[in-house]
Amino acid sequence: MGNMSMTEGPLSGLRVIEMGSLIAGPFCGQVLGDFGAEVIKLEDPKVGDPMRQWGRSKPKGLSPWWPVIGRNKKSVTIDLRTEEGRDIARALIAKADVVVENFRPGTLEKWGMGYEALAKTNPGLIMARVSGFGQTGPYSKRAGYALVGEAMGGLRHITGEPDRPPARAGISIGDSLSGLNAALGVMMALHARQRTGKGQVVDAAIYESVLTVMENLITEYDLTGYIRERSGAVLPGIAPSNVYPTRSGELVLIGANQDTLFKRLCDLMGRPDLVEDPRYRDHAARGAHQAELDARIAAWTADQDIEDLLPKLEAAGLATGRIYRAPDMLDDPQFQARQSIVTVPHPVFGQVKMQNAFPRLTETPGAVRWPGPMLGEHTDAVLAELAGLDAEALADLRARSVI
Repeated sequence: MGNMSMTEGPLSGLRVIEMGSLIAGPFCGQVLGDFGAEVIKLEDPKVGDPMRQWGRSKPKGLSPWWPVIGRNKKSVTIDLRTEEGRDIARALIAKADVVVENFRPGTLEKWGMGYEALAKTNPGLIMARVSGFGQTGPYSKRAGYALVGEAMGGLRHITGEPDRPPARAGISIGDSLSGLNAALGVMMALHARQRTGKGQVVDAAIYESVLTVMENLITEYDLTGYIRERSGAVLPGIAPSNVYPTRSGELVLIGANQDTLFKRLCDLMGRPDLVEDPRYRDHAARGAHQAELDARIAAWTADQDIEDLLPKLEAAGLATGRIYRAPDMLDDPQFQARQSIVTVPHPVFGQVKMQNAFPRLTETPGAVRWPGPMLGEHTDAVLAELAGLDAEALADLRARSVI
């Protein structure tokens, strides 16, 4: 299905039990599943993962979010709030390589399913724990949502225009970063296990996952006292590198902040004299006169249609492009040539488009094998195979809402 290749994914043979919900934990499971791991997702029998309900519109009554974050996973319903349900989960975990969870820290311990307890029967187990503030420290027990992690990690303060309150990215970037960090941690722990035979805990906090991409924000403050602020569409001191208007009203991105690129831009503008202008002569000078330089370029681009302007900028070797929305991505020949977006068969929608599995591996690429499954679609098959439950036992557990 989707982008099936003849090779097995690089994580083929790895068994992952996903006990998380919403985005942070399940994004880690999505990444592992994309590359061939068997991801068995444990869900509440009544409603399942809330992501099954999310989305501003519900085509055919289903969430357009779920096919993506649930892809390549098997859905098994177990009520973890019952002792019987936890016993079944323990049986599955005993035969797994990895557990992914994003409950509030302490929840699994309360259920007798902390790492120490699970590692007694499965010493090679790797447990990826995703939470707002990590498993330790004074804030660990707080509810940890991405918006707080993004703010604490430093991203929120520097996002948006300087004359208004901080903006948020239009996605839950803190959740995805922590899921990605957790998946990276799982890979490191697997490598260490080959050497030692022992598993370990991967502790991925949202605020630290955001902090890790904050460049030199801390170091610059430590050494110079400078606090980075919001700067809108530009990076202060990096010029020209901005979005500029065109006659059609569409914005064009232009990056020409190196000396050679700036010269090419000036030639295109018919202003080769600007290269020798002391205000723009080098990187530091252009940075100091960023606003007036941007105004000059904007006056030039505003007089042209984007269809004429883009080929000229590209031919000059400048970094340039449009700001894409979903339809632009679907139309773009680069996306098409690389199958960046795949079409996956779906039992209700017929088919559904979504992003492919990244990054690309030449020998063992990832693939979208199937979209997010129906709730409990794999319960009987998985529990029969891994927990040794027969049809009678499954019927009894189902009658009592344990599964």
